[in-house]
Amino acid sequence: MLAAGQGGAAPDSGDAGGFDVRHEGPWRHHTVSANGISFHVAEAGSGPLVLLLHGFGQYWYSWRHQLPALADAGFRAVAVDLRGHGGTDAPPRGYDAFTLTEDTSGLIGALGERSAVLVGHGFGGLTALNTALLEPERVRAVVALAAPNPAALATPGSSLRVDRHGRMLLAAALPTFLPMRLRRHHGVLLERIVRKHAGTAWKRTDDFADAVGKLRRAIELPGAARASSEQLRWLARSPWRADGHRHRDALSRLQISAPVTQVGGQHDAFVPVERFVGTERHCAGDYRRVVIGDIGHYAAEEAPDQVNELIVTASSG
Repeated sequence: MLAAGQGGAAPDSGDAGGFDVRHEGPWRHHTVSANGISFHVAEAGSGPLVLLLHGFGQYWYSWRHQLPALADAGFRAVAVDLRGHGGTDAPPRGYDAFTLTEDTSGLIGALGERSAVLVGHGFGGLTALNTALLEPERVRAVVALAAPNPAALATPGSSLRVDRHGRMLLAAALPTFLPMRLRRHHGVLLERIVRKHAGTAWKRTDDFADAVGKLRRAIELPGAARASSEQLRWLARSPWRADGHRHRDALSRLQISAPVTQVGGQHDAFVPVERFVGTERHCAGDYRRVVIGDIGHYAAEEAPDQVNELIVTASSG
């Protein structure tokens, strides 16, 4: 159900710790109740639903270039603060693949829709792929940006778990270490992560400075650093836990029926496009792999026009 009208926000939504995530722009803010918690969303346009799921350490604002473009193209674009991030509730649990899938499916219903096109970046991309796998009736298409083959992260000993991701997963396995590091010195570690993995051209822009400044404030919101860390922590521990076995079993038994577009940046060293290999084996429907030249990890912000075109194409199928 909507907790606020289409044209406004609930009085207490999005404002915590002195930083208000309800930035002004060609969108409207409101809250939505789904899967037992309250989600903050930014919405623009009307038409078929396109639900935008952000990545590690981010919040809805990473989709600021997509919301107006998708609205102009005739879609209802909704960018959500995922569980624990931005203006959304931050419960102590629920950062596993299955609960995040339930959140996404529940959001689609709470927004009054039967299905949606899911667009996700990084962990949001993995959640989009998992939702298409586990809740196929809810998903018309998937656009996954900088999201690796989901089976690679679910498999003990895979190369994806022992390189740079493996070091982050190891840090995340300690329940307080990474959240403390992310909050320290007003989010400077998050800025370093983004700066290291962004493309050169974007880093020279005012848009980059604006985005990084807001990310550093948002990661200090109550629960945000822990939420981002808990997603990583689940990935670190899941291969040896019952829910991780259940996830691998689903990946081995089921296939994604919705069309999938997997998008990578040519210079993305964090999720190189080589990490996409094998995703097509989980897709029963159309599968398309796109590499955007001269960008890093943050395609939606580094190459918004190209990403918008890919989303519109996927959403119009």
